[in-house]
Amino acid sequence: MARRARRSPPKDPLEELVTLAIDLDLTALAQALPDLMARTEKEAMSYSDLALTMLRTEAIARRERQLERGRKRSRLGDVEGLEGFNFDLRPDLDPKLVKELLFLRFVEEHRNVLCLGRPGLGKTRVCKALALAACLAGYSTLYVLTAQMLEDFHASGADGSFRRVLRRYVKPSVLVLDEFGYEPFNSEATSYLFRLISARHKQGSIILAANTGFAKWKTLFPSESAAIASVDRLVDQATILRFTGKSCRDPRETSGAALDD
Repeated sequence: MARRARRSPPKDPLEELVTLAIDLDLTALAQALPDLMARTEKEAMSYSDLALTMLRTEAIARRERQLERGRKRSRLGDVEGLEGFNFDLRPDLDPKLVKELLFLRFVEEHRNVLCLGRPGLGKTRVCKALALAACLAGYSTLYVLTAQMLEDFHASGADGSFRRVLRRYVKPSVLVLDEFGYEPFNSEATSYLFRLISARHKQGSIILAANTGFAKWKTLFPSESAAIASVDRLVDQATILRFTGKSCRDPRETSGAALDD
């Protein structure tokens, strides 16, 4: 077993404190110690205040690193948030209800949030805002396009990794499924979705964005019975947000004659 190289004794108490902090993996505290000790002498801090400040410095830094790791694992990408979101353009969307969801009671209760409406009405923005709030609160979160997730499931059938892939999408406290039903599901995709939704039912929250309402969902699945099996579990105790109004997406420039409707 290799012996650790001996270090020269610290020249002064501050240097020894920094060295001990590094040895104990208190990296944020080690960096802050010189300024902290200078502040201690200047403000004549009590021993308890000094100890609290030292431990808080490290605890806050670790919390921030944990949140940053959670944010990266969530794959949320850019999030606009709800600040500046124009609810007036969404007449059927209750601002109080949406903002209440930011308190994350639905996550604590393992309930789903379903955002339904035509493209360009802000569904993804609201989904990501809710997911980011969950992430910042310390809940494990994962954002994925539904088609991409189904591709992962399909590929897992070839290499025998289905259980591992399923666990990846079942494990997070919050799973965001964007562009649900962008194209119809075949029998294989329907089976994957049913297993995922069943595994997460009352165990974790799904935030889902779909471009069609429930009345048209039966056209997405191979059979009406298959649609009912999945939808029943999704809507159980769920909060349903209906997005109506005019699309927020406008072209930057237009050239040429108008297309026939």
